[in-house]
Amino acid sequence: MSHCRWNLLPPVPDGLAQSSAFPPLVVQLLYNRGLTRPEQFPSFLEGGRSLAADPISLPDMPRAVARVYRALLSGEKIAVYGDFDADGITATVLLVQGLTALGASVVPYIPHRQTEGHGLSVAALKQLREQGVSLVITVDCGITDLAQVKKAKKMGLDVVITDHHTPPPELPPAAATVNPRLEGAGYPFSHLSGVGVAFKLLQALLQSVGREDQAETVLDMVAIGTIADMSPLVAENRYLVKEGLRLINERPRLGLRELMNQTGLNAGRIDAERVSWVIAPCLNAAGRLADGLTGYKLLMTDSPEKALELAIWLQQKNEERQRLTATFLAMARERVVAQGLPPLLMSGDKDYPIGVAGLVAGRLSEEFYRPAIIVQAGDKVSHGSCRSIPEFNIIAALNQFGHLMSQHGGHSQAAGFTMPTRNLARLRQGLAALAAEQLAGLELSPHLDIDARITLADLGGDTYQATLRLAPFGRGNPTPTFLSRRVEVLERRTMGGNGEHLRFKLRQGGTVWDAVGFRLRSHLSEVLCPLDIVYNLELDRWGGKENLRLNILDFAPAGEEA
Repeated sequence: MSHCRWNLLPPVPDGLAQSSAFPPLVVQLLYNRGLTRPEQFPSFLEGGRSLAADPISLPDMPRAVARVYRALLSGEKIAVYGDFDADGITATVLLVQGLTALGASVVPYIPHRQTEGHGLSVAALKQLREQGVSLVITVDCGITDLAQVKKAKKMGLDVVITDHHTPPPELPPAAATVNPRLEGAGYPFSHLSGVGVAFKLLQALLQSVGREDQAETVLDMVAIGTIADMSPLVAENRYLVKEGLRLINERPRLGLRELMNQTGLNAGRIDAERVSWVIAPCLNAAGRLADGLTGYKLLMTDSPEKALELAIWLQQKNEERQRLTATFLAMARERVVAQGLPPLLMSGDKDYPIGVAGLVAGRLSEEFYRPAIIVQAGDKVSHGSCRSIPEFNIIAALNQFGHLMSQHGGHSQAAGFTMPTRNLARLRQGLAALAAEQLAGLELSPHLDIDARITLADLGGDTYQATLRLAPFGRGNPTPTFLSRRVEVLERRTMGGNGEHLRFKLRQGGTVWDAVGFRLRSHLSEVLCPLDIVYNLELDRWGGKENLRLNILDFAPAGEEA
């Protein structure tokens, strides 16, 4: 049996295949990504500016632009209030850099995860007011901070909210609220990241004075934040990320170049996967274990010495983050398994570091295909991080129990909350009952969407280059995944420092391919001949050489997949 549910996506309708000049496999891949008309194909593959919408069409954008320009003209001090994750850090960098170029006096503020948490802090707002700030622009936060914005108004602070999180029923009384998810927003793309919304504000500000092209100089930040936030890489995000990656590869800013040096990345080879697995975790590590302002300083510095110092520090913090995640994942995993794997996994402990709680919850949700919540349970106040599956909207679930929490927010598959510890048992009970009801009768196991069934011989020629035309890959536009049946296993062995990976040599007909299966060591005894395999095609760079190979995602004895 396979280890995931295999979902072979339906074939392209005959009419579409015949009406397109693109190769059949490319048409299938495009169709699988929701493109159902041939005239949609060129703009998607090009990933150009035609995918972007007018920033002024975002809700409240004209009011936001007017309030910011009023501040610029009267010399007001502006604070950019961000968040401690990579999306919030890059959004803060982008807007501080952009407003400064427009002549503003700007103060950055990134809250401390452990002492302040996500969102606006009344104490921080008071501090900013005492520094002479009269306008606060939020990035990647603010939409759920009703009480805080009300108090800001009483202090004499105007607040412009730019956010992308799910809006609550009652919005804060801000001077302007720019969020593509607002009901009736009318904006053609609702899945911008926090840095994406901040970029649209900067774009609108520059557009109003005829300098819109200058906005593209900060698309490197948009790419990193969008990828880190796992926003879908389709529509406008595709353009923003594609152009941002080009900028990172051609002209990386000083701090980013030094971080790439420290982590062994090469300019010219930075793609969405390397941002997701290397750059973003290093930026996130600062906010998870210490102060997110460190990541901000790295991205803003023009000092080579400072860039080196900060890059080394971030790399060390990321290594510490990896060790902590492994330790507490093992602890949480043991506890949820002992619970019998109910429909919703929830584990709380006073020793769980809140900085890695979301990572642990994500790993549990991925492994067991269930919503997962990790709670740092304090004596009086508890903090929770949630990750979920498409079948269970976690922010909608939290909204049902909002009366138990002092603060909560997020998306359908990732959220967080702060609450009195005395209410924790009631929240656990309520969410468990809701999950049991909504997930009843569903097979809770991960599934693999498969783009096409092909043979190993079909992978020759320019197939790999053809699939690369769909890059950058990520959520919403995954790396193409293929199924090949009845493949012979010529060789198999373990690889890696602890032998947790598998290496294969596979043959089908007269075609032989090298393959690797990451973290599949526990299934070595199931490698029979012949096999049905599900895989990606990838370029392996090792020892100064480049070789194409198969990245095995799952396998099963021929004809026995789920």
